[in-house]
Amino acid sequence: MFATNTIPETYSHGVYMTEVTKALLLLKDMVYESTSPMEILRFSNYYCNKGLDVMVIIFGPMGVILGKADKCGSPAYDEKIKECMELSIQFRCCKLGASIIGMKEEELIPGIEFIESHEIAEMLLEYCREGQLVVTL
Repeated sequence: MFATNTIPETYSHGVYMTEVTKALLLLKDMVYESTSPMEILRFSNYYCNKGLDVMVIIFGPMGVILGKADKCGSPAYDEKIKECMELSIQFRCCKLGASIIGMKEEELIPGIEFIESHEIAEMLLEYCREGQLVVTL
């Protein structure tokens, strides 16, 4: 007897494929020194508009700066993040990366929550096990 797969699948071009319903986007790059932060925000909007549940994790000492409230500079990331959150895109900030640069939870943009490293590791396993989308920049 075969076990049934509880993960939704679609049939395309003669192949069964896992139906992607969730996207996990990870950002580790410096906020104002690369295009990666803007790409993460654009990707998350795109996937959300496609009907996916989207989670953005910012980690590493340089990546967590994206979650810091009241940043100066261009582009205006705080507003773009708030727009994403209004679309139900979730944001998490790695507690370890924040602690390395001395950033406290009250310095985060409202709505962004800390996440522990082991929770990120578990999420990566979960998304891979389910055949879901994982993007890292």
